[in-house]
Amino acid sequence: MFLFIGYLVILAASVGTYSVHGSLAALWMPLEYLAILGLMAGGFVAGNGTKEIKSTLKALPSVLKGSRFTKALYMELLSMLFEVLGKIRKEGLMSIENDVEHPEESVLFKKYPVIAADHHVMEFLTDYLRMMVGGNLNAFEIENLMDIEIETHHHEAHVPAHIMSKTADGLPAFGIVVAVMGVVNVMGSVGEPPAILGKMIGGALVGTFLGILVSYGFVAPIASQLEQKAEESGKIYQCIKMVLLASMNGYAPQVAVEFGRKVLYSTERPTFSELEGEMKGRKGK
Repeated sequence: MFLFIGYLVILAASVGTYSVHGSLAALWMPLEYLAILGLMAGGFVAGNGTKEIKSTLKALPSVLKGSRFTKALYMELLSMLFEVLGKIRKEGLMSIENDVEHPEESVLFKKYPVIAADHHVMEFLTDYLRMMVGGNLNAFEIENLMDIEIETHHHEAHVPAHIMSKTADGLPAFGIVVAVMGVVNVMGSVGEPPAILGKMIGGALVGTFLGILVSYGFVAPIASQLEQKAEESGKIYQCIKMVLLASMNGYAPQVAVEFGRKVLYSTERPTFSELEGEMKGRKGK
């Protein structure tokens, strides 16, 4: 939503203000538009592998959606972790073995459908719960492994943003390429009347205009949004990490969950009272 609002403001500030004192028809150069888009697509394909291209194309629709990492989601996550740790504390680690091995069939996890539907989060959680059940690794070893996995996720999540940023960086240069081609065309037509030459020179300059406008006005905002979404997608793993490590270090479920709450961004972090009320409400069901 905000992306399109931004686009409208950009177009109004550039093309809109130009239309007040100039002719919009002068900006309509279909071949320049085609050349810029073709160069952008060609650079995108040539500069990336199949995995990176698929990852970027899959991530692009997310810029049109709002964030799914809301306060409600984190309250559900922390409530689920509290119940899992509470079960471990009362019945022992082996009590969650079936839940961990078959999370899609777990009655416990089914109480939290939003988290249970996220395959990556559930895989991260159940993998480390499985290690805890096995009892062969200490908290330090698991923390180190978690850090490496979160770093890997961080790198993979930032690939689409990095690619779109590089694409945006190349567009002004592509605009110059199109402009130079237009100037070469002008130089080959020096015998034409000034009115025709002026139109041809104007058309060449449209290439530079398009390259810069599309780069900083349209592609760079997408790269920025992808980067923001990549950053916020990693916070949920850090939250799970802190809760599980606190539990392994001997803290009670209530305290361990507080460790996880504290790592959340202030805009999505529930207050202590809100989280306590949520957990009591779910416990009463």
